[in-house]
Amino acid sequence: MKFSLYILFFCTSVFAQVDYPKDYFRPPLDIPMQLSGNFGELRPNHFHAGFDLRTQQKEGLKVYAVADGYVSRIKISTFGNGKTIYINHPNGYTSVYGHLKMTNGEIENYIKKTHYKEQSFEIEMFFKPDEMVVKKGEIIAFSGNTGSSEGPHLHFEFRDSKTEFIINPMLFGFNKFLKDTKKPIVSGVYVYPLDSKTTVNHSKRPLLLNVSLQKDGTYLSNKVVANGSIGFGISAYDTDDVSFNNNGVFKVQSFYNGKPNFGYEFNTYSFDDMRYINALIDYSRYKKMQQRVQKLFMKTPYNLSFIQADENKGVLQVTPNLALLYRIEVSDFFGNKKTISIPIKYDILPTIISKEPVQSNYFVRGNKDSNFALGNMSVFFPAGTFYEDFDLNFDVKNDTLFLHDDTVPAHTNFTVSIEDTKSTELQKEKMFIGRIEGKKINYNPTYRKENVFNTKVKILGKYALVSDAVAPKISIAAPVEGKWISEQKTIQFSIYDELSGIKSYNGYLNGKWVLFEYDNKTRKLTHYFSDGIAVDGANDLKIVVTDNVGNSTTFETRFFRSQKN
Repeated sequence: MKFSLYILFFCTSVFAQVDYPKDYFRPPLDIPMQLSGNFGELRPNHFHAGFDLRTQQKEGLKVYAVADGYVSRIKISTFGNGKTIYINHPNGYTSVYGHLKMTNGEIENYIKKTHYKEQSFEIEMFFKPDEMVVKKGEIIAFSGNTGSSEGPHLHFEFRDSKTEFIINPMLFGFNKFLKDTKKPIVSGVYVYPLDSKTTVNHSKRPLLLNVSLQKDGTYLSNKVVANGSIGFGISAYDTDDVSFNNNGVFKVQSFYNGKPNFGYEFNTYSFDDMRYINALIDYSRYKKMQQRVQKLFMKTPYNLSFIQADENKGVLQVTPNLALLYRIEVSDFFGNKKTISIPIKYDILPTIISKEPVQSNYFVRGNKDSNFALGNMSVFFPAGTFYEDFDLNFDVKNDTLFLHDDTVPAHTNFTVSIEDTKSTELQKEKMFIGRIEGKKINYNPTYRKENVFNTKVKILGKYALVSDAVAPKISIAAPVEGKWISEQKTIQFSIYDELSGIKSYNGYLNGKWVLFEYDNKTRKLTHYFSDGIAVDGANDLKIVVTDNVGNSTTFETRFFRSQKN
């Protein structure tokens, strides 16, 4: 235990001592920097990997290379960061630019050729150092809203080129482009009873504490009266002077009788750390109430690299004749800090609020393999699937698998299996295991071995075999059949599939494959006539859309176009 703690603190101190270049990189935009998301911010199933830079609520702003280097990678996806450029720099760092509308110049030409070569909109390319060189301040792209973006902005990151560790842009001097004189906001402080014997302020459930401002600018909570094991959590966010929205906090540190006992700061971390956000937060509360409470303890240890914890992992043992003073400090990168002190006293109080009842018929140990089966349905949880042990509600009713609910986070995939001996072979070809969420059915990639369907998932909930015999739908934004559309710059379609979802989409103009860009958010397929594929006079267009179980729809039309415009 002492050795592992030493390694943890040693690694953290090594990260903190890295001398990052402060004046090497320029901003990727030429407008004043405003953040709609910062580094380490808490997001669904991950920590945010960089800055989300506001682009004045519009697309098409010039995006610049932040330093000399070469384009090492380009990825075009309908999800995630959408259209993304990666630039490797001579000093060992990589800059990343995401949600782009389009790239510029030689980069755009190469991308367009690759689309047609691979006959696919979604592509990924890697380059050698001498293949696509860029200079600092060169326009490499234009900002957009592609991928999973919820509005126009530029996603921007720094990474270590060798390790792929993500690094806070503030460490490269980007703090000088932002003014921040505001302290972080702690909107809630919570105390958790951590075993069945512990009572806190008459309660066996987590409690929200009242805090009051003191004359010295710090905050003091009401007294915590407890016995046994307890832990604390906070709900917090940060603001600055120019961005006008709530972002994540940079540093959290708790102290027990003056000694650090749990903390973290968002300097750098790996992609392997991402999903541990579900262990750091009170996941159940988040799913039930949409509140992200960051727990300042580990009831069961987990491997989040940037956590600094004492031998008790932030858990406090409240015993008789022991004075306890607990303090939480929440800071931003600029040193603005909020301090909350929590007095703790030992006493055994009668329970007024009992532990929340749990309906379950099984028990899962997080560090062991578990397999459960009823009727024709089963689930296998490999060791390490869950962060903690828990009581599992597992049942099969009306051809539906009731697998607890999404208030317990899974860290890795587990397998759901359903046997079907009634359907014909033809029927089975159109079936998949879907997760049922209210009236919505979520598709999961499903593989079949004879009569048994299997899928690997990370979410607890309701599962069932779903049949999809309905082909996707295609509709054109403005009908063009038999019309001259020489003035149009694009032609656009809407595509939709109700059950299994869209797997592929292809367009053919006069018998040749033609590029259609797909926006998953709006379900729009768009072809730009600037590609130069259309011909003078009559043009025959065919669109073929296929869903995830093989149902296919074809749309055909003929339009006329003059290329002289």
